[in-house]
Amino acid sequence: MTRKWMVIGAGLIWIALGTGSGAGNLWAAPQAAQDQSKPAYTLPEYNAYKAADAEQNAQQKVKLLDDFVKTYPNSSLMPYVYRDYYTTYMALKNYAQVMEYADRMIALGDKIDTTGKLEAYYTRAQAFYLGMSDKSLQTPDALTKARDAAIAGLKTLDDLKKPDNVAQEQFDQQKKGVKVLFNAVAALSSTTMKDYAAAAGYYKTLLSIDPNDAVSHYRLGIVDLQMAPPQGTDGFWELARAIDLKIPNDAQVKAYLKNQIIRYQQPACDKLVDDQVNELLTLAMTATEKPATLNVPSMADLQKARDDTANFIPALKAGGDAGKVMWLASCGLEYPDVGVRVMDAPVVDGDTVTLKVFRGATPEEIEAATDANMEVKIEGQPEAKRLEKDAVVRFTGTLEGYTQNPFLLTWDKAKINPEDLPEDKGPAKKGPVKKAPAKKAPAGN
Repeated sequence: MTRKWMVIGAGLIWIALGTGSGAGNLWAAPQAAQDQSKPAYTLPEYNAYKAADAEQNAQQKVKLLDDFVKTYPNSSLMPYVYRDYYTTYMALKNYAQVMEYADRMIALGDKIDTTGKLEAYYTRAQAFYLGMSDKSLQTPDALTKARDAAIAGLKTLDDLKKPDNVAQEQFDQQKKGVKVLFNAVAALSSTTMKDYAAAAGYYKTLLSIDPNDAVSHYRLGIVDLQMAPPQGTDGFWELARAIDLKIPNDAQVKAYLKNQIIRYQQPACDKLVDDQVNELLTLAMTATEKPATLNVPSMADLQKARDDTANFIPALKAGGDAGKVMWLASCGLEYPDVGVRVMDAPVVDGDTVTLKVFRGATPEEIEAATDANMEVKIEGQPEAKRLEKDAVVRFTGTLEGYTQNPFLLTWDKAKINPEDLPEDKGPAKKGPVKKAPAKKAPAGN
């Protein structure tokens, strides 16, 4: 994932300060506290907190906070102490401790207001994202807590009321940025837990906020393909969108897209995979939503087409989606004993013999044909040149080319069934030489 939403941290701080819940805004002067009949905290307690809060050295600040907690474990200033803890640990990049103290802050419940709770959820989400390479954050428990906290953060965000002195549009824009982070963390943690359906939902929410987020398209494509069964067409479309939106390392993503199609289909012709990739990228350039008619056939779809032998040539002739699937299923495969009629004399080019042949569904169709619908290249079998026009033969070959109009299938690396080859008659035998009869002398007069 990109880290572009990390810059919106300032947005949440603006919300917090704008609503008057920053730590510096809430403290009453010590004298004011002493004027109350039952002060919330003592002056020494307050001074100890202020000393810790004002400390600029992060390590020393943590020590002062630790001392405060040991001395005043039940202090009403604990929300501000926890806030100092997690902001200091964030500066120290100790993300596990950030989450620990954010959780302590959240656990205070009604002792903190909505904004304070939201800031704790937000800081926790930031820490998880920044530190998620840490193996300790990859455990099922840590991942579950990260997702649950992100979901709770979204609920708290919905509860946040707009400050009177802030324009609605500005407030909504700030909330949108916060929502991005929570959904991103929920998506990442769900993906790592292999809850791909949940992850897909969070990525779709991210894309509803920013349809041009290339990385979210990429991540959504990955989780679509990891579902059981894989959501192939959806996944390939999302990867294509990511590429067209110039995701970093787009060449690697394109190679990944091709490899995933190969894995999904197990086709025999690599060129057809390249064609599908190019088709997806072209569509993704012109449409922001997946076309309703887009379908990338699966391995099961291709096997079903291969099994439909009676519809082999009719489907290819008809073209369209059925023809596309049949060609994907057939190209590059070797077919045994294909029965055909030879339509023209063989063409010989070195060691290659090329035959123009016709195959039909019935003997009557084969007999009535006038034009070839197949071209068969035979290598290493020079005796095939002895075949004559209208001979009926069987060949085994690899299907490697196809045009719909005019319809023609091209076969390579073919061999004629030896039983169907005419015998070699050898050179013509010469009879005994007959002597010319002796010339008679001309008759005399």
